[in-house]
Amino acid sequence: MSAPRHLLVISLLSLSTWGCSSISLEPTAPEPQVRKVKSFDGQFEGEVTGTPAPGSRFAQLRIGMEAQPVQKLIGVADQMYSHDTGKRWIPFYLGSDARRIITHYKGEGCLTFTGGTVWGGGNNQLIRIDNDPSGRCYQP
Repeated sequence: MSAPRHLLVISLLSLSTWGCSSISLEPTAPEPQVRKVKSFDGQFEGEVTGTPAPGSRFAQLRIGMEAQPVQKLIGVADQMYSHDTGKRWIPFYLGSDARRIITHYKGEGCLTFTGGTVWGGGNNQLIRIDNDPSGRCYQP
């Protein structure tokens, strides 16, 4: 193959793959401001984004609350999923956040709880409150 033809083929291949790029031209929503908040018992820090509407269900919550009292206080979540954290794979890790549980309440936002130990124990403490009525916080 001659050099000009070779150059032409390489140019056409380069242009054809350029059309497959994954750059989005749509504007992205700004990331919410994350505030560090002490748990109600002062043992650890959690995170809160946004501000709950006065009188809303999320206005009653405090970082550090356990899942069952939260459910009794504000009701059952509309959606829920869980996932392992990196701590799941640390040998002999005995902490209660080897898993995370994320719940979504329509019109309110999302709550993130520790999901317990590797063996299923733990008390599922509230570690993050996302006050996001649009529901963008829920990304299973």
